[in-house]
Amino acid sequence: MRFKGLKTLLAAAVLASSSLSAATWKYAFGEGMSDPQGIYANAFKDFIEENSRHKIKLYKVGSLGEEADMMEQARAGLLQFIGQSTGYMGSTIPEMDIFTLPYVLPTDTKELDHFFKNSKVVNEMLPSIFHKHGLELLSIFPEGEMAVTTMEEFHSPADLQGKKMRVMPGSPILVETWEAFGASPQPMTWGDLVGALKTGMVDGQENPTVWIEAYDLDNLTNVLTYMGHSHFNASVSANKKFYDGLSKRDRMLVQKAAEHAHKTILEEAQKLDAIGLGRIVRTNPDYKIVTLSDKEREPFKEAAKEVQESFASKSDSNKMIMEQMRKDLEAAKSGAQ
Repeated sequence: MRFKGLKTLLAAAVLASSSLSAATWKYAFGEGMSDPQGIYANAFKDFIEENSRHKIKLYKVGSLGEEADMMEQARAGLLQFIGQSTGYMGSTIPEMDIFTLPYVLPTDTKELDHFFKNSKVVNEMLPSIFHKHGLELLSIFPEGEMAVTTMEEFHSPADLQGKKMRVMPGSPILVETWEAFGASPQPMTWGDLVGALKTGMVDGQENPTVWIEAYDLDNLTNVLTYMGHSHFNASVSANKKFYDGLSKRDRMLVQKAAEHAHKTILEEAQKLDAIGLGRIVRTNPDYKIVTLSDKEREPFKEAAKEVQESFASKSDSNKMIMEQMRKDLEAAKSGAQ
C-alpha cells in the first residue's frame, strides 16, 4: 500500500510539474495572418501546440508597433519569438544586409530553396552573429521576387533619375542600391507607404507581387516591373536568454517547429506570388506589367557591383559573409539541377 501510495504521489508530482512548465509564448511578426510571415507563424504555432502543452500568442504587423519596436521587444525578452523582413534588420545586425544586396540572390526558386536549406552562411555563420545581439536564429526564408511599382515606365537607370523610391527603413544597403540605380531613395515605414503613394510623396516602391496585389498597390501606381534584382526574405528568431533557458526537450520542440514552418512556407510562397500576379491581371487588366530584358538589366547589374563592394568593405565579418555567400550560391546552382 505504501508503494502504491508513493506511485500516486509521484504521478501527481509529475502532472503538477508538467502543468507548471506549460507556458504561453509571444510571437510577433511584420505581416498579416495570411501573408508569408503569417503562414510561417501559424504553422510554427500549430506544431508547438500539437506537440506540447505550450501555447503561442501571435501578434501580426501593427499590433506591437513598427518593426524596430518589435526587434527591441524581442531583444529585451518581452517577446519570445520574432518574424521580421531581413530588409529591416541591417541597422541592428549589419550582416543581414547581405539578403538585400541587388543581383546576388537568384530568381530561380529551386536554387533559392537549395540555398536556404544548405547555406553555410545561414546555418553556420549567422547563428553566432545573432547570439551577439541576444537572439537565436531559427530560420531565413524567401517570400517572393521583388517587383517594382512606379507611376512611369522605366528601362534604364537614366529613366529613374529624380524619381523618389520608397525603401524599408533600417537598411543602409537599400539606400545605396537605389542611389546606384539612379533614383532618390526615401526610407519609410510600411504604415506610411500608401499615403505617400496617394499624395505623390514617392514615385514608386518595391515589394513581392503577393503584397502588391493584397494591399492594392497596383491601384496606386501605373506600372509593375520585374528587374530580377532582389528577393524579399524574412527571418525568424527567438530571444536567446529565453531559448537557452528552455529544457533540452523544448529546445528540440522549437527547432522541429521551425523546420516544419520553413518547409510549409517554401511550398506556399511560390504559389502566393503566382496567385498575386494572376489576380492583378484579372482585376486590373490595364495595369502595365514589364519584365526587363537581359540587355536592359546589364546597367543595373553593373551599378549593383558598387553596392556589393560597399557591403563587403564595411567590416571583416561582412567580407567573410560575402565570400561564403558566393560559394553557397554556386553550390545551390549545381545542387538545384
